[in-house]
Amino acid sequence: MLQLPFTVDLHGKVAVVTGAGGVLCSMFARALAQCGAQVALLDINEEAAKKNAEEINSEGFTAKGYACNVLEKASCEAAREHIRLDFGTCDILLNGAGGNNPRATTDKEYYEPGDISREDIKTFFNLDPAGVEFVFNLNFLGTLIPTQVFAPDMLGKEDVSILNISSMNAYTPLTKIPAYSGAKAAISNFTQWLAVHFADSGIRVNAIAPGFLVSNQNRALLFHEDGSPTPRTDKILAGTPMKRFGDAEELIGGVLFLLSKPAASFVTGVVLPIDGGFSAYSGV
Repeated sequence: MLQLPFTVDLHGKVAVVTGAGGVLCSMFARALAQCGAQVALLDINEEAAKKNAEEINSEGFTAKGYACNVLEKASCEAAREHIRLDFGTCDILLNGAGGNNPRATTDKEYYEPGDISREDIKTFFNLDPAGVEFVFNLNFLGTLIPTQVFAPDMLGKEDVSILNISSMNAYTPLTKIPAYSGAKAAISNFTQWLAVHFADSGIRVNAIAPGFLVSNQNRALLFHEDGSPTPRTDKILAGTPMKRFGDAEELIGGVLFLLSKPAASFVTGVVLPIDGGFSAYSGV
């Protein structure tokens, strides 16, 4: 069971979490369940979603896993119908599906003469357009499409909200990952757009922007095989005033705050950095 920094009352709420087959979003799902919500865990990997839901149920809370491809509207609609039968209509949508892909990542931080013709490494000039498209679609369309499908459930209700997952990349793009940085910038912009679009409907829309955590997705960029830090890690920590990576659990407080009407009833269109001061530091 998670050690929550505080609890909010989500009893009677149906929470839908996409990307919940993964470590981070399954943790968010567990936190919402511990606060009383009935949680639907959605993931393209149905087995992972169901396994994570079973773990939540084993702790005495309520959850169920569903297969869902966030890039296919029909798949999201099918998941919505199953959720309605099992739990009712959605009150909270946490758009957690996303991520990067090696095909959209360069091997080098800076251009050097000769890069245009090199084929032995990934440079900006030979990045796979399909890889870039996949990363952008997974993050942006993977947020837009589930919102199209589940937001109608929230219309006419009180105390409903959408939470998106942005990133430090959205503030200032990081080297090597142009597609992921651009996609997360789009998420921050889309969060603000949705907040305005739904303002009169009562749906609050916010996002968190995690700083640097160590995950399976970025471990190879941050540490050598022997466990020693890469130069990229040295740069990150030098630019983080708290001089450390964040722990995943340190995101939970921001998530619960933004989803809590008593705490954040007048908060919408906000992208909350949870980054150890990274976004505030000029380097000087």
